[in-house]
Amino acid sequence: MEKPVLYNSNREFEHQQWKGEIAFWKEELKSFNIKLSEFITRWGDKEVLDRIGDYQKQFIFHGGVIEDLLEALEQQEVFIMAQSDAGKLKKDTELVKKHKAFRNRMETQREIYAELKKDVFRFLENNL
Repeated sequence: MEKPVLYNSNREFEHQQWKGEIAFWKEELKSFNIKLSEFITRWGDKEVLDRIGDYQKQFIFHGGVIEDLLEALEQQEVFIMAQSDAGKLKKDTELVKKHKAFRNRMETQREIYAELKKDVFRFLENNL
């Protein structure tokens, strides 16, 4: 059985894509939190305020997930640099597994976060 190979240019490209996506999410979360805070000052309906509070908590949670993803990505890059210096990079099947696992984490976060945003926009459309 042939060992999987992860070409540096592909990995680096994907890492850059992920970093950009994570940076975008961080900025987007700031915007959502600002907008939700503005709505809290305008609306007095307890049910609406409770729901806004729930969304704020979910955004805080996603902020933590995003920070964890960024930290894991940075750790992976440090590991890759060490392996690259030692000349072991191309045949490291563990690295390929970690990269694929991280890709799955990003895809999962992307889906969950997109669903949350849709839910928030529907709520705002219907209530505010």
